[in-house]
Amino acid sequence: MLDWLCLVFAGVAFYLFLSNLNYVLGGVQALLGILSPFAGGVVIAFVLDPLVETLHRAWMRGNPKLRWAAILLAYLTALLLLGLLGWLVLPQIGSSFVMLFTSLPGYIAGVRDTLLLVQRDYGLPVQHALELLEDSEVLMQEIYSLATSAMPQIVATLGSVASNFVAVFTAVASSIYMLSGKGRLLHQLRTVTRAFLPPPAAEQVLRLCHFANLNFTGFYVGKVIDSAIIGVLTFVLMSLLRLDFALLISVFVGITNIIPVFGPFIGAIPSLFILLLVDPLQALIFAVLILIIQQLDGNFIGPKILGQSIGISSLWVLFAIVVGGDLFGLPGMVIGVPLFATLYGLLYEAVAALLRRRGIDAEGEPLDGAPPAEAQDTAEDADAALTH
Repeated sequence: MLDWLCLVFAGVAFYLFLSNLNYVLGGVQALLGILSPFAGGVVIAFVLDPLVETLHRAWMRGNPKLRWAAILLAYLTALLLLGLLGWLVLPQIGSSFVMLFTSLPGYIAGVRDTLLLVQRDYGLPVQHALELLEDSEVLMQEIYSLATSAMPQIVATLGSVASNFVAVFTAVASSIYMLSGKGRLLHQLRTVTRAFLPPPAAEQVLRLCHFANLNFTGFYVGKVIDSAIIGVLTFVLMSLLRLDFALLISVFVGITNIIPVFGPFIGAIPSLFILLLVDPLQALIFAVLILIIQQLDGNFIGPKILGQSIGISSLWVLFAIVVGGDLFGLPGMVIGVPLFATLYGLLYEAVAALLRRRGIDAEGEPLDGAPPAEAQDTAEDADAALTH
């Protein structure tokens, strides 16, 4: 009777849950909204933790009493870098956008005249290209009108961010507390895990968290450094070659380079289109330049910086990006590689453990001359049968 009562109550509870699913999801969303500042604090602490640990070890000799100084220096460094980036880059990017939109009709007219000249002198079919230019002109006009109409919404969004100062302050303050009490906080989490889970499961969960932390930290720290180098290198070479919109394009290429495999193409294709409107020769030079830079990054810079932080082949990197992008969009493309690397490592360990249990290696050969586990079981059963 007790089993039947449990089944009935479980069915009723499940029915009530499904019938009030909107209220449940609304409550979950409200709870996530309340906890979002602390999630932001976790992200900030995760980003700044490598810098804090480096400063703490290098300058404070690992003294626990001076950890606050390392945290303060890390925040000051981050604010200085953000302020310097905004002071140097944002005005140049803004002026580049203004110049691009104001000069766009002239660029399109120049390309159209060049195509008509090619058609007249050489008889080449350029009608399709002219139609594309007309479509691009209409598209840019739509983008301009959309940006103009969206300006009040952008201002309102900035005002909303300013009005949510309490949430921003909570995120920053919680990140400071997390960084300052990192050891105690991790000890508490380990204690809770061991208290609520059986010892083998608790150790597996802790090992998984440690493994995931190594993958994510190594990947993102290496990727940020690699993308910064690529952005600076692109800017320097474009400036030496006197290509237009060097700062705008180099910042765009550097940011999109964080996405593995597809990032360089995501940044290069729109940049190539912009330079194609300005001067087809500049577009050709940029295409050759970006191919050289990406080959240099893929064969020399990236492997030197990332090292073995990913630990999976190029095929699985591509698989992780495609699947992550299809499931979660752009964030999925960014987090897909370290997440898949973590799952890949766990699967590798599980396969190795299963092979050891069977007493064979990856090629199916017995380990150290020992017969496989199935053969051992069969021999033991035969011996038992003969004995009886």
